Amino acid sequence: MAFQRRKPEAIGLKASLPGFIEPALASSIDKVPSGTRWIHEIKFDGYRVQVHLANEAATIFTRRGHDWTHRFKKVANDAWRIKASSAVVDGEIVVPAADGTTDFSVLQNELKGKSKSIALVAFDLLYLNGRDIRKLPLFQRKAELKKILNGTDIQFSESFEIDGREMFAHACKLGLEGIVSKVRDGAIQRDERTTGSRRPVCSGKR
Repeated sequence: MAFQRRKPEAIGLKASLPGFIEPALASSIDKVPSGTRWIHEIKFDGYRVQVHLANEAATIFTRRGHDWTHRFKKVANDAWRIKASSAVVDGEIVVPAADGTTDFSVLQNELKGKSKSIALVAFDLLYLNGRDIRKLPLFQRKAELKKILNGTDIQFSESFEIDGREMFAHACKLGLEGIVSKVRDGAIQRDERTTGSRRPVCSGKR
């Protein structure tokens, strides 16, 4: 008898592709959260966007829900290569410098012309292949996101499970904007905001 490969277990809840989802916005705080409950990511200085992929086309929404696909054509083309039939990706459009930093003013200048330097950094996945996954733990959503971005030009925002103060010190030493701390097992609640999101910002940064 021929061996049959088992299909991967479906995750999340079967649902139609949602419209624009109000994004979770980080709050600035003075003290970095510590403990195993938290994971930490680099804070990027760019445009917060939400990418909707469906019917072999990508739509780019701003954080206020405006369709800016025409302004972010390069990112839309990059998103078309995501390994999914449908998806909703949360991320930030940036202009990365050689040293890994990002600058919002540089991004604004890039947008005045036909930029080829902008890139999408993706940090969350809300919907995948016909299923709403917002109730899954954050670490699981990010694991699925990393899989579907493999081989594309979209950057994946890694999470670090280290002491928050140590992460923050490294970020500031490298001249980065700051860090974003999130609850590792956090699900997106009914009000569509991520639980426990925080944004410590390095001294001298906005």
